[in-house]
Amino acid sequence: MDTENPLTTAIAASKCTRTYTVREGDTCDSISAAHNASTYQLAVVNPAIDSGCSNLEIGQVLCLGTMGADCTKTYTVVAGDVCESVVGAYGIDLPLLYANNPILDVACDNLYIGEVVCVDNKYNVPSLATNRTKPVPPPYAVPALPYCDEI
Repeated sequence: MDTENPLTTAIAASKCTRTYTVREGDTCDSISAAHNASTYQLAVVNPAIDSGCSNLEIGQVLCLGTMGADCTKTYTVVAGDVCESVVGAYGIDLPLLYANNPILDVACDNLYIGEVVCVDNKYNVPSLATNRTKPVPPPYAVPALPYCDEI
């Protein structure tokens, strides 16, 4: 963990409203789900986390939200969810879901099981630092389908 990163230190010192200390077995999605912080928000407010969230370290202190942009109304995606079902369940509109979850693509076909999305009824998302790229969702695990003659 890079504890001397000035960007990480600045975020933690001046804007962070909630923190969490990484434990064995944690993933970005499990932390997000347990602490009502969208997967996108967790990635954006913690620049030390790599794009695949594969560099979490036990004992690492993460920021869960920042002052003025801390979405705590979240939903964890389950099998069968699509953006329309999520917005319908929470009474928000599709443009707001996209605005609060900039990681979603226009077709919303990168929504994945276990992802934690912000479902707040107002715009509530941290800004992406100018020196950062948008977090990338994990690759889909596509199950192998049998051929017709194997059924």
